[in-house]
Amino acid sequence: MTEPHDDGMPDGLTGPERAVWRAFRIGRTCDLTEGIAERDDPFGSREWGPERSVRADVVALLLLDGPQARSGRVAALKLRGVRITGVLNLAGGTIGPYVELHGCRFDGEVVLPEAQFGTLRMVACAIPRLEAARLHTTGDLHLPRCRVGRGIRLTDAQIGTDLLINQIQVWPDRRGRAITADGMVVAQDLQAELIETHGELSLRGAKVGVSLSLRGSVLRGAQQRRALNAPQLTVERSLYLNAAWVYEETDTSGSTGSTGSTGNTTATPPYGVTPAQGTRRKPVECHGGVRLDDGRFGDAVDLHSARFLLNGARREEVSLRRIATPELRFNGERPEEGRVVLNGARIVTLIDLSTSWPGPGGLAMGGFVYENLVPYGHFPLARRLEWVAAATPEYAPEPYERLATVLRNSGEDADAREVLLAKQRRRRETLPLAGKLWGFVQDWTVAYGYRPGRAALWMAVLWAAGTVAFSHYRPIPLKEDEAPAWNGTLYALDLLLPVINLGQDGYWRLEGVWQWAAAVLILLGWILATTVAAGATRLLRRG
Repeated sequence: MTEPHDDGMPDGLTGPERAVWRAFRIGRTCDLTEGIAERDDPFGSREWGPERSVRADVVALLLLDGPQARSGRVAALKLRGVRITGVLNLAGGTIGPYVELHGCRFDGEVVLPEAQFGTLRMVACAIPRLEAARLHTTGDLHLPRCRVGRGIRLTDAQIGTDLLINQIQVWPDRRGRAITADGMVVAQDLQAELIETHGELSLRGAKVGVSLSLRGSVLRGAQQRRALNAPQLTVERSLYLNAAWVYEETDTSGSTGSTGSTGNTTATPPYGVTPAQGTRRKPVECHGGVRLDDGRFGDAVDLHSARFLLNGARREEVSLRRIATPELRFNGERPEEGRVVLNGARIVTLIDLSTSWPGPGGLAMGGFVYENLVPYGHFPLARRLEWVAAATPEYAPEPYERLATVLRNSGEDADAREVLLAKQRRRRETLPLAGKLWGFVQDWTVAYGYRPGRAALWMAVLWAAGTVAFSHYRPIPLKEDEAPAWNGTLYALDLLLPVINLGQDGYWRLEGVWQWAAAVLILLGWILATTVAAGATRLLRRG
């Protein structure tokens, strides 16, 4: 191939290359398909011969220094069913024409570091590897239904509008990463629905201007790496790591004959809305650790119906340390292994399912702050207390106090007291023997003061016992002319009620065992009356 002549087309081009050249000048699609699905499948085993082959250097020449468009036309590279031989290297180039490739097959890598595009669309293409660090597009980057054999690199890429990679399948590079997009910035949506990765999806420090959707995707970690590694991820609206509703005709590869060029087979209804007939639900699956530490999400993190298949032997985690979001929807399937870590997370509303949380040792909530609880389905208080216990293999008061505060603020004062009572019982387990015995006494008698009705009942019992005892005893008055008429009932009540004077106490001399009986009633009266007063104060404060 020589340099272009004045007429625009260089010498030495093959027939398919001349067809591509001519189509480029008028912005028309160059279609080299045969019209037979088996032969046109870019992922099939059938070889594509010279009649469908175009050299990567020709494609690069068109995009970097192509001919002028014909009068009244816009130059664009639109290919369908084309085999591109060699390495397509556009590193550092500025590509002005619109680029759209459908069902094409690349023999070598696609190299785009620091290249600048308007819009780049590669749909259902077979690509050995896509190297696009610091790629810059003013429009969209679309890679739906592609298959990439050795990973995609989009580190520090700048996507001007949307990044669409729905139904893509990616295998790992030599470091175990399928998609590396650390520091990437997407101005609008990042749609990655129904994708399948066989290595780590890395989004460390990435920023998404609207929403990030991974609905229905299958993420598999490789070589001891996580399935999703996205610390310090910023999403201005919502992260959807949940189930997708797909049309029933979707086959096992995720492709469908009814989809358009975007490759989007999802039919996801609004949150909580019943899906349309003719769809099935495909949950997101993460085979390996998920890390969203220090992430910021403007609206919500949605984990509805998510499946986390963690390896407990490798101590893999669903790590949500220090994330901040107005809403966390944790109502997926319970992780059978590994841990869910919420240490330091700050949530306004937690929507959760009782069966979604792991058991003891599988949950960490140190410093976890949430303001509202909205159970998804039935979530009894006993199960909520098990949730807190699962997060505190060793006693820690903070999770109990946070739960009690949230319940009290929502008007559930009785449930809040039950939580604080459970906290005292957990604390009792850490005390020495003497402390445990005293704790049992407090629990059995007045429930650590969190059940004031029980204290009032004990006061009534002690009053009755004192009435019976003192009705059979007549003490000697201290001053004969000042003592009131003896009344055992009032005297027992006067001893039990602190501060209040009923006109009996202080006028009689008690001797022997009766002195001890009066002292016990006074002491118990102070303890029980204080408990009742504290309970009444809580009720008045709630009112």
